[in-house]
Amino acid sequence: MADLHFELVTPDRQVMSDDVHMVVVPGVEGDSGIMAGHAPYMTTLKNGELAVYRSAGTQPERIAVTGGFAEVSDRGLTVLAESAGE
Repeated sequence: MADLHFELVTPDRQVMSDDVHMVVVPGVEGDSGIMAGHAPYMTTLKNGELAVYRSAGTQPERIAVTGGFAEVSDRGLTVLAESAGE
């Protein structure tokens, strides 16, 4: 399966823009695993951690996020967070 294009952006900077295997997003209605080919989707973020899997079977890179939104479109996954840090 093709990689998922993932962008993590805050009001101050672009934190990450890369092709990855999967991202687990902490949504207010629960965590969502997003991979390439996911249906269009939008959720409000809760304070928590994104888990970014760069390839299948690897340990995730965890990035703390507060507030914001996540959107899946035909361009991939975009996370607009109030703040993000490792």
